[in-house]
Amino acid sequence: MTDVLEVARDAECWTFTLNRPDKMNALNAELVEALLQGVTDAHASGARLLVFQGDGRNFCAGFDQGELDRQTDADLLLRLVRIETLLHLVASSPCLTVAMAHGRNFGAGVDLFAVCRHRYSAADAGFRMPGLRFGLILGTRRFGDLVGYAKAREILEQTKQMNAPEALNLGLVTKLVETDERPEAVADALRIATLLDRDTQHHLYRVFDKERADQDLADLVRSGSRPGLKARILNYMSER
Repeated sequence: MTDVLEVARDAECWTFTLNRPDKMNALNAELVEALLQGVTDAHASGARLLVFQGDGRNFCAGFDQGELDRQTDADLLLRLVRIETLLHLVASSPCLTVAMAHGRNFGAGVDLFAVCRHRYSAADAGFRMPGLRFGLILGTRRFGDLVGYAKAREILEQTKQMNAPEALNLGLVTKLVETDERPEAVADALRIATLLDRDTQHHLYRVFDKERADQDLADLVRSGSRPGLKARILNYMSER
């Protein structure tokens, strides 16, 4: 456990709770590195189920835009590369992965939700991905795989807000689960995660793996390395 991430281990289930409620669990560098280390440790331990959730009023507000005045374009791009590294690590996990969303969720927080195999949401949740407003291609292809490319293009181009029922209908959310129903949902997910032996489960996930790690990273770097990244983010923030 760190100050920004709580890690609970119960038998073969690891639960990661984003613990920056005062910042809506936005992904700063410390939290991203803690998640990378935690997921790596869970894989090494032979975990069968990984659960991601957020403390406070939401799951995750995405890329932390605080302290931009002290960061360069290069600093910001490195942070985004580490987020993409995290997304790939979770998307390609040999474990069953579950994300629990509630409240308002944005950008990279939605991307982290989307890379999990089971995506549970409270009825009050909202989802929005504004990254293209400042020129970023992050999680874009994966979102298209989930909801269909035509619909994804429409939503991302217009940076549309989705509520939980809309996200369920699109396929971004797999099931509506309220906060008090989470323990039962996790118990059922663990039952599913352990139905097959570990090797067979891993093989099954590899068969259906659609990850394109090099392409996704290249698309992100190509978009983020265009000069003026910091200025574009600041301009977006001023327009909100």
